[in-house]
Amino acid sequence: MPKAWVQDRKRDYYYKKAKAENYRSRATYKLAQAAATYNFIRKGDVVVDLGAAPGGWIQAARKIVGKTGFVLGVDLKPIEPFPQEYVRTIVADFTEPDALQQILDLLPRKADVVLSDASPNISGIWEVDHARQIDLASQALKIALSVLRPSGNLFVKVFEGDMLEDFVKKVKKHFVTVKVIKPKASRAKSSEMFVLAMHLKSAEAAAEK
Repeated sequence: MPKAWVQDRKRDYYYKKAKAENYRSRATYKLAQAAATYNFIRKGDVVVDLGAAPGGWIQAARKIVGKTGFVLGVDLKPIEPFPQEYVRTIVADFTEPDALQQILDLLPRKADVVLSDASPNISGIWEVDHARQIDLASQALKIALSVLRPSGNLFVKVFEGDMLEDFVKKVKKHFVTVKVIKPKASRAKSSEMFVLAMHLKSAEAAAEK
């Protein structure tokens, strides 16, 4: 890992804040800020977090949903367990077909929200990384369409690039309101953005588009 990158991260406001407030990742603040602004996660909600390691978004989501809610974190890597009974984690590849059934088996009911902050292994070749990120976002959308209740919400990471517009069009077929946003906690020089899709349409309404 380059020394300059490590030093830069240590100077980062949200990195320091996460350390001070015992959050597992600075990414916690991205979700917390977006949820506070757009109110797409609420108390009592059932939330699925795809690509959840090390658990920063789980921490943000569990704080909002509280004891009456439920948060399921899914990642290729094991996530350090949480003591709360309403938080569960599993090791699974959400891009593989069998992951969907594993998720459904653990949910108490259909989800209110699907989150994904998953990133590909960065190659440094922009076109490749952008395409891989859009593919991950598309897989998250696929899971969301199967696990969300009617009017549920999706919040998923994307990278800027020429494939983003088509992905947003695809999302708009299925959700009433779709925005591309960049929370304050996202690094200004980062190309990451998030697609926020709210109010999942019925299959019939989506088919009419």
